[in-house]
Amino acid sequence: MDEEIAVSQVELIPVDDVTVLNPRVRNQKVFQEIVASIADVGLKRPITVTRRDGPNGPRYDLVCGQGRLEAFQQLGQREIPAFVIDADPKTCLVKSLVENCARRQHRALDLVHDISRLKKQGYSDAEVARKIGRSHEYVRGVARLLQQDEQRLLRAVEAGQIPVSVAVDISSADDEGMQEALQHAYENNTLRGRKLLVAKRLVESRRRRGKGLSNAPTAKSRLSSDALVKAYQEDTDRKRLLIRKADATRNRLIFISHAMRELLHDDEFADLLKAEGLDTVPKKLAVRMERQELSR
Repeated sequence: MDEEIAVSQVELIPVDDVTVLNPRVRNQKVFQEIVASIADVGLKRPITVTRRDGPNGPRYDLVCGQGRLEAFQQLGQREIPAFVIDADPKTCLVKSLVENCARRQHRALDLVHDISRLKKQGYSDAEVARKIGRSHEYVRGVARLLQQDEQRLLRAVEAGQIPVSVAVDISSADDEGMQEALQHAYENNTLRGRKLLVAKRLVESRRRRGKGLSNAPTAKSRLSSDALVKAYQEDTDRKRLLIRKADATRNRLIFISHAMRELLHDDEFADLLKAEGLDTVPKKLAVRMERQELSR
């Protein structure tokens, strides 16, 4: 999308007539800051839309400015200033994707999913890299991870935990090769300190839980019948130990309450406690002692 897009003057358009082409889930804290800013000083930059004909009059597809549009909706505004561009749907979608890629804050995997959509639009790795301001190697690596559905590695790349080159090496290696990839990254100063530890945990998590981010167990991670029996026995042993501890605590409490009741019946001991200001006992202990007295 390198061609010049014709932009008309700013127009006031109905908020309800705007359709979001490429919707995003927003960080609520950042969004509320946008709402507060617009409420205080107004809209600094109009949104960008493209006009299309609808059965009940013109409609608008949002190209840029979802946060500003939703802020106007939350503030109860019926109209919003907008740049109306003349562009085909494909160009508008690409422009929207590029704007999302350029945002400083986005959810994990948003960027890589947008790269995937740009690739599906027919753009080469070099063209995608130029549009989103990333290196050709980065886009090529992300495209490879997307093809292999390496969601866990992609999230780590987007979180800045591992470089995309290391993620690609891990995705194409066996268990021994993964260790070699981590060792190579360490020797090249690509992964050091905390990042190396995070990468090792990531490799182990990927080995146990699979490539995806779903919490559902994979075929490799499903428990066998022997493992289920062992887990049940361990849980039973823990509960039995808890019961034994509870019984021991109960017996100690009975002994303490019995001993206290006997001591408090000693007039000299009771006078000593009063003299020292220690003639009260915890309420629950007093109740238990009273019950023991009544049961005699």
